[in-house]
Amino acid sequence: MNDVTHILNAAGQGEALAANELLSLVYEELRRVAAAKMAQEAPGQTLQPTALVHEAWLRLTGDKRRHWNDRTHFFASAAEAMRLILVDNARRKRAVRHGGGQHRVDMPELASAVVEHDDKVVAVDEALEKFAALDPQKADLVKLRYFVGMTVEEAADALGISERTAKRYWAFARAWLHEEIKAQQG
Repeated sequence: MNDVTHILNAAGQGEALAANELLSLVYEELRRVAAAKMAQEAPGQTLQPTALVHEAWLRLTGDKRRHWNDRTHFFASAAEAMRLILVDNARRKRAVRHGGGQHRVDMPELASAVVEHDDKVVAVDEALEKFAALDPQKADLVKLRYFVGMTVEEAADALGISERTAKRYWAFARAWLHEEIKAQQG
């Protein structure tokens, strides 16, 4: 049993210092994952990797009844928290941009890349919700790859599947999501 799993078990048994120990063990890995994901975001993004990790940590530890079975379960929960933060951020910016009680003023093409990126994040999230209902494990792989920025190898390890299986799932999921997003836009 690795250190993270041991501390997760201790936290589940009510040990007070377990959350602090857990943070010190996983912080750098969460920070690396968040930095990789934020590097894929559109220029001008106001959310920083450190803020993404901190917000995800608050969501993960805010519910005292939450329990993680093992390291994989914890990192899958962290990936989901980061995904929700990025989607909420994109929706918030999109809502302000598309009304939000303000009068519309046409602007030069300055923000078009940011607008397109936020719309893409929301479109992927909506398609992913449909996909998750059909195939939760493949949807989890997409969350880890797209929203957290893990490699195929890292995501396969986190999900407890082989790298070859992860590559097959990734190819299928990308094709399915592409068709779904195309249908949404068309």
